[in-house]
Amino acid sequence: MELTEKLKVEVAARRDDLVALTQDLIRVPTLNPPGDNYREICDYLDRRLLRSGFHTELIRAKGAIGDSDKHPRWNIVARREGATAGDCVHFNSHIDVVEVGHGWTTDPFGGEVKDGRIYGRGACDMKGGLAASIVAAEAFIAICPDYAGAIEISGTADEESGGFGGVAYLAEKGYFSPERVQHVIIPEPLNKDRICLGHRGVWWAEIETKGEIAHGSMPFLGDCAVRHMGAVVAEMEESLFPALAQKRTSMPVVPDGAKQSTLNINSIHGGEAEQAGDYTGLPSPCVPDRCRMVIDRRFLIEEDIAEVEAEIRAVLERVREGRETFDYDIRELHRVLPTMTERDAPVVASVAKAIEATFGREPDYVVSPGTYDQKHIDRIGRLKNCIAYGPGILDLAHKPDEYVGIEDMVQSAQVMALALKDLLSN
Repeated sequence: MELTEKLKVEVAARRDDLVALTQDLIRVPTLNPPGDNYREICDYLDRRLLRSGFHTELIRAKGAIGDSDKHPRWNIVARREGATAGDCVHFNSHIDVVEVGHGWTTDPFGGEVKDGRIYGRGACDMKGGLAASIVAAEAFIAICPDYAGAIEISGTADEESGGFGGVAYLAEKGYFSPERVQHVIIPEPLNKDRICLGHRGVWWAEIETKGEIAHGSMPFLGDCAVRHMGAVVAEMEESLFPALAQKRTSMPVVPDGAKQSTLNINSIHGGEAEQAGDYTGLPSPCVPDRCRMVIDRRFLIEEDIAEVEAEIRAVLERVREGRETFDYDIRELHRVLPTMTERDAPVVASVAKAIEATFGREPDYVVSPGTYDQKHIDRIGRLKNCIAYGPGILDLAHKPDEYVGIEDMVQSAQVMALALKDLLSN
């Protein structure tokens, strides 16, 4: 039996272990926010990877955004050296999951197996991918114990809230430097036969409109900040949203609707703060003197970040021209530039070859509509040879009854093992 088939058979033989590992990971409720049980899941991964011959490090992102003594940001990085010198292949998965939400028909942290699927929060995004990368590495080591180079596996914090207590922190400490790591695969759920080359950019900002408080029975004596914000939204509807819809990218972004520039109004808060749930009284009659709106602007590789910001400011200035007392502040919250790995990069070529060997067809090449931790590996780590590849359907992420297909995980693990063969061949 040739080596490719040996690896595929070895991965398939570990199917039950792959299922059990995924269930165990789902059953640790690593909710973010606030950042629960990070140490528990890192300790679990530590025990597993030590048994497989990895050297492990548990690293707290001390002082990073979100880190506190109540909710410390723990990460694990495991490394296993080969028999001879060579490149390092790193599989990076985030350990955090988003809130459960409503509408579940299964236990969100039960890891229930039904109809060839494993259900639970994080099953798809991305504990199934983490489990697949571990099993792929263990299968590869069993069949190719004398490989060249090194294999790394990491479980990192806070991807769902920006990754600053996880991959960003580790990148700043040199864990993703090109001198240490040469190839990175992030097992995000982009489908088992697709390679994700990168993502669009993001610019978050908070807009505040200002007014003057007065008695609600005499609003003419005040200045309503909520009405001012309504004028901002109306101007966005009139001019900005149509303009963004006309901007299209050559990036292979999926789904098709994300091939254009987009803007989401994340939240609007104006007037009195909401009272606690046990408050039974009425609100006081006041004209709101402040209104805040958070916007989430996703932009294309063809756009400049300065242009993105200028478009929003232009909206606000047009509103100012038509409203005598209009005043505002704008504050940037977050920015990430678009990134896209070249299709001829070594990790892309190796995973593409592995997909073709597994499925008998060439992969699709896609770009994610939203960002993920490739942004930190690229910008901070200065490592361009990075992709997302993993099992699962992106549309299921953050939804009720999230699941990952067992066969998808097995086949993705086979792809990962074959990519290791190609990149670490001795």
